Amino acid sequence: MASNEEMYDEADKLKEQGDLEGAVAKLNELVGQDPKYALAHSALARYYTRMRRHDEAIRHALQVCQLEPNDSFSYTALSVTYQQAGRIQEAEDAKARAHMLSGHHH
Repeated sequence: MASNEEMYDEADKLKEQGDLEGAVAKLNELVGQDPKYALAHSALARYYTRMRRHDEAIRHALQVCQLEPNDSFSYTALSVTYQQAGRIQEAEDAKARAHMLSGHHH
């Protein structure tokens, strides 16, 4: 069985070759093997956003935040994912959480 890193690299190569569907399939296989592999969820959120499959993108972006609840970048990425989906209030909420975690207070 391939390691997480090998599978992630394979997905990245597929994406570079323009095969987003293939990359998504490989990453879904990876999170099936290791549901806690945040990097794969993060990539899935980006790729699904590119494919305009916003519900799946949001689901994976939320998963990253659950796996890395103290990482401000996870919430920044979630905010962008929500923005792309046109869900502005959720985007603002996620951005506020990112600012709070990174120590920037208004």
